[in-house]
Amino acid sequence: MSALRNLTGRLENWEALDTLARPLAAGVGRAVRPRPVRNLLGGAAVGHPLHPPLTDVPIGAWSMATLLDLAGGPAAEPAADLLIATGLAAAVPTAATGLHDWSDTQGAASRVGLVHAAANSTALGLYAASLLARRRGHRGAGKALALAGLGALSGGGFLGGHLSFAMGVNVNRTAWRRGPAEWTDVLAEAELAEGEPRRVPAGRVSVLLVREGDRIHALDSVCSHLGGPLERGGIAEGCVTCPWHGSVFRLADGGVVRGPASFPQPSYETRVQNGRIQLRARP
Repeated sequence: MSALRNLTGRLENWEALDTLARPLAAGVGRAVRPRPVRNLLGGAAVGHPLHPPLTDVPIGAWSMATLLDLAGGPAAEPAADLLIATGLAAAVPTAATGLHDWSDTQGAASRVGLVHAAANSTALGLYAASLLARRRGHRGAGKALALAGLGALSGGGFLGGHLSFAMGVNVNRTAWRRGPAEWTDVLAEAELAEGEPRRVPAGRVSVLLVREGDRIHALDSVCSHLGGPLERGGIAEGCVTCPWHGSVFRLADGGVVRGPASFPQPSYETRVQNGRIQLRARP
């Protein structure tokens, strides 16, 4: 475990990777900028990032194909070939969603993500070569290429887990933020101007307040995507836009209008009592 920690630590601090990561991330960012692309690849429609569940298909298909190669015998050869082809087909949307998520990262996470993508791309190439060798009748070479592909896939999978569980990439940044369950004073009504975002403390969290006419909206002030400060974002058409990566949330209920965020913002009920704005978590 110490060796693995040292390896990931070196990757996180390997600044030479930035010379490739930055222009590549910028190019991917331009490609995914349209709202339909952001919402599709980011998982806004399902309320969860798409990349993690999609990885199960190529990983499962390719690892089982290699298992059949090693223990299945001649009768299992057609099934192994089918599994490799299935993994290749599934790798396309998996890679697309992964690139989308990676394009918003910076620094250490971007460097580790770049090596993660390189390892998985190597696995993809090896399994594609394996399938080609099998179809040309070179089954021994095909099995060897698949075994090498499994090694690259395992390395990429480890780094993917490190990105999610050790570095917190693409986790819901509001998952552990719980506002007050009871009505709580947060601000004098006179201090909240029309259409101007205001960040206020509310129990153990901070909340974004926005007035629209007679309505006062309240959302968690930390963007669920990568933790951006929503109080610094723009307010337009009943929505707030995160200043970091452009996620757009409805003020009325925190729903995602535009990715890259896929998790909605926690929203709060509000009322005015004796000139004071009060809020509480929605039941």
